[in-house]
Amino acid sequence: MKARTSGETGFTVLELIIAVAVGALLLSIAVPAYFNHMQRLKVGQASQDLMAISLALERYRTVHDFKLPDSLDALTGVPAIDPWGRPYEYLNFAAPIPGINGKIRKDHNLHPLNTQFDLYSLGADGRSVPPLTARASHDDVIYARDGSFVGLAKDF
Repeated sequence: MKARTSGETGFTVLELIIAVAVGALLLSIAVPAYFNHMQRLKVGQASQDLMAISLALERYRTVHDFKLPDSLDALTGVPAIDPWGRPYEYLNFAAPIPGINGKIRKDHNLHPLNTQFDLYSLGADGRSVPPLTARASHDDVIYARDGSFVGLAKDF
């Protein structure tokens, strides 16, 4: 076996271990940052979609004697699926649906978020309950205060 001289190149096992450790450290920082960025992008897209749907609801209301549709299926040209692949949730407060009052979304004071309809995305976890203070609702993207707030329920 020949001894290593100064003209030879190559890596020792220790140098490879250090390189792998540095790479793992960089990945441990970059991967969560990437997923957080993607989540923010999805929330932003859902917020834009909710605003577009609310505008379509207002157009529908002006054309149909100031009545809102019972479902989003009556609207055309609006996104039906949120960035997480689930349909947007809509609830017309005046719709003839049994038990509608129990489905109306509420803030921390248990007041309805809107005056005429609820519009929201279930968020990343796909779960939600009417009070926003519930843990299952924190990641929902909501349309609240009749459009003066659109964003994450935990920020409301």
